[in-house]
Amino acid sequence: MPNSVVYTLVITAAPWVSQAPQTALMFAREVLLAGHHIDRVFLYGEGVHLASSLSTPPSDEVNWSKEWSQFLNQHKIPATVCIASALRRGIIDETEQSRYELAANNLRMPFEIAGLGEWVESNLSSDRVIYFHGAS
Repeated sequence: MPNSVVYTLVITAAPWVSQAPQTALMFAREVLLAGHHIDRVFLYGEGVHLASSLSTPPSDEVNWSKEWSQFLNQHKIPATVCIASALRRGIIDETEQSRYELAANNLRMPFEIAGLGEWVESNLSSDRVIYFHGAS
């Protein structure tokens, strides 16, 4: 068997406007089946909507946020949401809720809000960084 490859996945599009989150999840599943490793999933730009616990698609559509959450929990893969992108788009954890004295928070577990430092660290420890962008 070939050497294991370590990946970082970056998702920059919301699930209702792009196939990027769906394609990224299919890719992630295949990476693990092939015996490789995912260091981290990083959500940036519109991709942070994937981490909202309040997104609820129609009953005849897949809830990609829930699918990603289950996958990450099952495989114990860390997932980071860019703090600047998250705050601009109303994706809030308990810390930011308290800091900005907001009425609620909506970050779906196991996603964590953090800065670009985690993305940089993951880039340094990964063999490959794969971006999943939306159509422009």
